[in-house]
Amino acid sequence: MPMPDSVLTFAIPYYRGDNYIGRAIASVLTQRDARWRLLVCDGGEERPGPPRGLPDGYRDDRIRYIPPAGKPGMAENWNRCLRAAETDLVTLLHEDDELEPDYAGRMIAAAAAHPGATLLFCNASIIGPKGEPLFSFPDYVKRFFRPARGLTILRGEVGLRAIMRGNFIMCPTMCFRRSHLAGRAFDPQWRQVLDLDLTARLLLDGDTLVGIPESLYRYRRHEENATAAQTKNLLRFREEWALFRDVARRARARGWDRAAAAAASVGIVKLNLLYCAFNDLLASRGRGAVQKLRLLAEIAD
Repeated sequence: MPMPDSVLTFAIPYYRGDNYIGRAIASVLTQRDARWRLLVCDGGEERPGPPRGLPDGYRDDRIRYIPPAGKPGMAENWNRCLRAAETDLVTLLHEDDELEPDYAGRMIAAAAAHPGATLLFCNASIIGPKGEPLFSFPDYVKRFFRPARGLTILRGEVGLRAIMRGNFIMCPTMCFRRSHLAGRAFDPQWRQVLDLDLTARLLLDGDTLVGIPESLYRYRRHEENATAAQTKNLLRFREEWALFRDVARRARARGWDRAAAAAASVGIVKLNLLYCAFNDLLASRGRGAVQKLRLLAEIAD
């Protein structure tokens, strides 16, 4: 039986982030609120023991390592994290990110204050490879799409329209209440938009999402992460385009015409494509710019 809301599990879907996972775990160990558990779900190759970032020196019975079971895809390993947790509250801490010291305490308090919420989320700061503060224009712009500066409550058509206009929910900041998920999980058909697909489905199903205004998470941007690779090969944009069309169809079927229109416009995807193409041109990456502009024309057609 899951533990109550007073304990939070940080579940790390591990792949190959030996360079950063030690920092992620250190950020859990330094939480001011000690009501947490830590899982590391290994989604990599079969190995004789834990990865390099998980030495035997961790003598804390709140930490558990789950070895590989085959080689699951990203969605399946994220779902393994949710299934393996013994608490109702679960945050998928990415192996290359870090937590602010008050994340656990604030999320546990927010969950207690909003018992009807299926998931909670917070703001995030952006850091670079060495943990240095990093300015990211796309992440800076996201804050203007958030409908409230303070507490944000998303539900129904208004909530769905908000995230279709611009997804301001940083995926790994989300804390899930497993009992409310009721078996709903990440869809393995996606590699980039797993989070947006699930949050859209939750809103379409009538669930409530609650965002607190504090910045409690440090999201690391670097050239090795999946988002960077999937931006270069255009996978992220193609998946976003496909997902937005599907959400528009489902919203229209419910009579949510304003949310359907926001999704069908694919406006934020077009803007991001244009921005990335412009950056490619500035960096003399002509081929990348041409590919993005061609896809933009295809989407706009």
